[in-house]
Formats: sequence, structure tokens, C-alpha cells
Amino acid sequence: MPADNGYYLIRKRAVPLVLQKVVEVDRLLASGKAHTVNEAAAAAGISRSTYYKYESDVEEFHDSSKGTTLTLLCEIDDKIGLLSDMLKIIADNRANILTIHQSIPLNGVASLSISIQILENTGNINNMISSLEQMEGVSKARIAGRE
Repeated sequence: MPADNGYYLIRKRAVPLVLQKVVEVDRLLASGKAHTVNEAAAAAGISRSTYYKYESDVEEFHDSSKGTTLTLLCEIDDKIGLLSDMLKIIADNRANILTIHQSIPLNGVASLSISIQILENTGNINNMISSLEQMEGVSKARIAGRE
């Protein structure tokens, strides 16, 4: 029996409307059409609390991420070596790191944006993100954009 990685691939028509609206909030924020979660959630027709409840659990699937650039948004603890450990996971999955932007930690937490290039030999992106999310000190890791 295959290992359970916690992910399903389902057709859009089977996805509840509320989850589709969570994806719409992400699109509005990523495109700059909305500047705050409150603004994007209102435009999508859901509450902020609904968005926050599901934001880490639903991500729009794209057929081919090979040869593309992904931007990951993370929230990480201000902990020595954590960024290095995260970059090792990305490198171990053979993704090319293009840019890294980290905010100055506030209350011990920093926002981190990492843009990576997905190549032909890059490992499974879902597994890589799952590995990042499971690291001690990483409270959020998600794909914020694709090019």
C-alpha cells in the first residue's frame, strides 16, 4: 500500500465552493488586485476566519510546474541554522534557488520569501513543501506564486 502523504488530487467540480473561494483569495492577493486578506475575502465572498481556517490546506494545482519559477512564502522562528536547514531541503530536491528575502524578525518570527526554479530533475514539489512545513520552527510554508 502506498504511503499516505496527506494529499489528494481531485477534480475542481468535487471541491466545495468554500475551498474554491479560498483559492480565489490567494489569487487576488498574489495578483495585487486586493491588498489585504479582509479585502480579498470580501471580494471572494467568504469571511476572513474561513480563509484562515483553510489557507494552508488548499492550493490550486497546475499541470506542469517543470521549468517554472515558484515563490514560497514561509513564517519561521528566529532560530540559528533554520534557514540553512530549509535551503538544504530545497537543494536536496534539486530546485534552483533564485532569490531569498527575509524580514527582520518581530516577536521572534520572520517572514521569508524564496523563489526557486523547478527543473527537469527537481523532486516532488508537494513532498518538498511538506518537509519544510514539518520542520521545527516553520509555522507556514506555501506556494504564493508561479511564473
